[in-house]
Amino acid sequence: MSKSTKTRLFRIMTLVLVIALVLGCGAQSGRPGGAASQEAISISGAFALLPMVSLWADEYQKLNPNVRFDIQGGGAGKGMTDVLSGAVDIAMLSRDVRAEETAQGATLVPVVIDAVVGTVSADNPHLADILAIGVTPKLARAIWIERTITTYGEWLGNGSNDPITVYTRADASGAGEMWARFAGGVSQEELQGIAVNADPGVAEAVRQDRLGVGYNNIGFAYDLASGELAPGLRVIPIDLNDNGAIDADEDFYATKPAIVDAISRRAYPFPPARELYLVTKGAPNPTIRAFYRWILTEGQQYVARAGYVPLTQQQIDAALAELG
Repeated sequence: MSKSTKTRLFRIMTLVLVIALVLGCGAQSGRPGGAASQEAISISGAFALLPMVSLWADEYQKLNPNVRFDIQGGGAGKGMTDVLSGAVDIAMLSRDVRAEETAQGATLVPVVIDAVVGTVSADNPHLADILAIGVTPKLARAIWIERTITTYGEWLGNGSNDPITVYTRADASGAGEMWARFAGGVSQEELQGIAVNADPGVAEAVRQDRLGVGYNNIGFAYDLASGELAPGLRVIPIDLNDNGAIDADEDFYATKPAIVDAISRRAYPFPPARELYLVTKGAPNPTIRAFYRWILTEGQQYVARAGYVPLTQQQIDAALAELG
């Protein structure tokens, strides 16, 4: 190899090395396309919000591929503990915020509306009577809190001695708090019964127990894809006018679209319906604020698809104004 050829090869190799170093420095400095340009948002909390937030994250990433999400359930209580301790960026909350949480910096943004429903097994031998009579706050209190009604005969007046197996949440949950408030209580801790972890756990326990009763967020009582009742479960209707029967205008539980419509019309009571929130510790950073603003604007188009009730325009405007 001639001296001139060696010189040209040396220059080419030097140029390649320089280009590689420049590109490497660009990636490390956070330029678009580099690894450091990725922005991560970690989220945990309420199972009630998990399907909705997962869908929002998927759609948002399509528009913002530099944003990466890590989303986990665990219950509203876990989400609040995680965000206030700095373990995650955002908590999913399915209940009202508590004073001690606000004192630690919890900052809320409402994002959607959902509801909790009572559930029984589709194989319950008293299903026809349950669907005809339903439950009232007073009856729910006697079954879940006071335990003064312990048989189906005492509940339905049909003379049965079959015991009611009551299920509740083991983890700190917004669903538990909302069901307790519907039953005239204040907190989830007042609910009695066999404690089962998580929304899917309660749904499965009730599904497998012919005499069981429980409660679930509507996202777990209905099939998301079909809108039909989840296999093996039935929803306990609420006797709104307390006349001992489920009237035609109180019977809106056959499909998820039907109950979502009832929630949006406020025909289904609040509680156990309620607003759902995303929570940060202190004011959200710019990356999270941008995600929030998208949720409250473009993101609302996905709410009905996911089987939730959208916020009112007044709620959206107030939340956007709060974000600044």
